[in-house]
Amino acid sequence: MSNPLLNDEKLRKAAEADAGWAAPDASTRAPMTDGPMSPWNPRQGLMTVGGTASATAVLFVLLLASAAVGWSMVDAPNGEVYEFPALAIGGVLVGFVLAIVLAFKPMWARVLAPVYALAQGIFIGAISRAYETFYDGIVLQAAGVTVAVFAAMLVMYNLRIVKVTARFRRIVVGATLGLMVFYGVALLINLFGGSVSFLSQPSALGIGFSIFVAGLAAMNLALDFDFIENGAREGLPKSVEWYAAFGVMVTVVWLYLEILRLLAKLRER
Repeated sequence: MSNPLLNDEKLRKAAEADAGWAAPDASTRAPMTDGPMSPWNPRQGLMTVGGTASATAVLFVLLLASAAVGWSMVDAPNGEVYEFPALAIGGVLVGFVLAIVLAFKPMWARVLAPVYALAQGIFIGAISRAYETFYDGIVLQAAGVTVAVFAAMLVMYNLRIVKVTARFRRIVVGATLGLMVFYGVALLINLFGGSVSFLSQPSALGIGFSIFVAGLAAMNLALDFDFIENGAREGLPKSVEWYAAFGVMVTVVWLYLEILRLLAKLRER
């Protein structure tokens, strides 16, 4: 997958860890069956698209619940944000640490992904309230556009309008990694007193950059859908559903934040 925290190698390791140290290679084992009259389902305990969707729904319920808490923590009387809650910053740090842990221990996603959703939700709620204070109605617009983009990508993927080929995957992965490097450089510049002005300014370049990043996040969704479909078809362990759901949540949150930033720039034009 394009998400740096979700790729074929890490999910393969998660599958092997779930299967156990003495289990046979998942690529060589075949489903067992005990005859047509048995109620035992050979797919039981394996990853499914429906199971991943359910895990994703649980994570988003937790994210939205904690986002409501983060929203209520922002003190913004008279259209001014007087103080951004320290707990929201803590949520970002906790989320970052958990993401790093899951990158190395994907089999822990069933426990850590919900914790990540709760921590990240507090920050999402707080930053959304801050944007809403300065741009009335922008959060509802950003949420609506995010849902519309997600639905459109899902439909286009299912209809194979967007085809995830090897070349498509290389382009999206390369662009995503390049963007991460760029953001890292921009952060270092800010730490030394400089700034990359177009990242926040409503210039034509700034708006074009935000459109590009939002589009890149949408393309990442196509790769997420592709991996979930392939994982279900290959019979990965059911526990992998939580790690795949975690990856989808990370991509959707990224898409929402980029759309929020884009709409803010458009409001300032």
